[in-house]
Amino acid sequence: MQTLKHFLPAILFFSIQLNAQSNDMSKTFYKHDKYLSSDKLEGRFVGTKGNNDAAAYIKKYFEKYGLQQFKDSYYQPFKVFVKEGINKMKSDTVATQNVVGYIEGSDPNLKNEYIVIGAHYDHWGWGGQGSGSKKKEAFAIHNGADDNASGVSALLCILEEISKQKVKPKRSIIFISFSGEEEGLLGSKYFINHPPVSKEAIKVMLNMDMVGRLNDKKELYMGGAGTFPNGVELMKKLQENSGLNPVIHAGDVGGSDHVSFYKESISAVGFHTGGHPQYHTPDDDIELINSNGGALVAKYIYNVLIQIANYEEALVFIKQN
Repeated sequence: MQTLKHFLPAILFFSIQLNAQSNDMSKTFYKHDKYLSSDKLEGRFVGTKGNNDAAAYIKKYFEKYGLQQFKDSYYQPFKVFVKEGINKMKSDTVATQNVVGYIEGSDPNLKNEYIVIGAHYDHWGWGGQGSGSKKKEAFAIHNGADDNASGVSALLCILEEISKQKVKPKRSIIFISFSGEEEGLLGSKYFINHPPVSKEAIKVMLNMDMVGRLNDKKELYMGGAGTFPNGVELMKKLQENSGLNPVIHAGDVGGSDHVSFYKESISAVGFHTGGHPQYHTPDDDIELINSNGGALVAKYIYNVLIQIANYEEALVFIKQN
């Protein structure tokens, strides 16, 4: 008969492995957020070099981790009208782009269904009159470390984890980083109006917007968990051993890019770690990012994504009040 002491080395080794994986993801999350929220990108405002550089950075990792392209490109270009005064600009129409790629599912039939996971990468640049800045008088770089370099960091962490899987999930997965969110969900609206696959084939959308400031209570907020069958139950089940205390709403879909999908009767869940005084100000910087918390969030949403992509039950839309 084996006693507990025989298992302790294995338990300890497993624990060390988990801690190492967590530390690695935390470092990766921080690396991505630090670059995307650096002064070099000047707040990633649509139509600027900083916005394009952010898109190129995301594209580099989409390619590195093996995402396939739609129409021989990772870019889905579109145009945005910019009001005068924002980012020192005169009224103008500027070009920007969503960054999109996909993993083909492993099931011969279910691969024709798609799960979308996304996060917007644009922010308010230098702010100014007409922008969404809470400090319009402070003409300074709005780095948006939480809004939403954090969501993109989580997206890239999740992609890296999936790239390590020898057998891919049953359903296909579209990874997308939207531009133009701050101007009114423009990137997600463009995507859903010009989808690279049949709109009816898109079954669930998961969105991450501001996931970099996990609080002491470890609360991850989500809305829309009830928009697909047994969604609330799934989110509760995945709380176990996650290190998080998810605050789960069946409805309360929210106000970020997943709303564009929900309005088209596509199941949609939005994740965030809560508001803070630095929201839409020049003070939303990397120094305030909780990268360990960001890694916990990314791992939780990774598990959500895998479970949904392998869902046994049919994924149907459930409207919420």
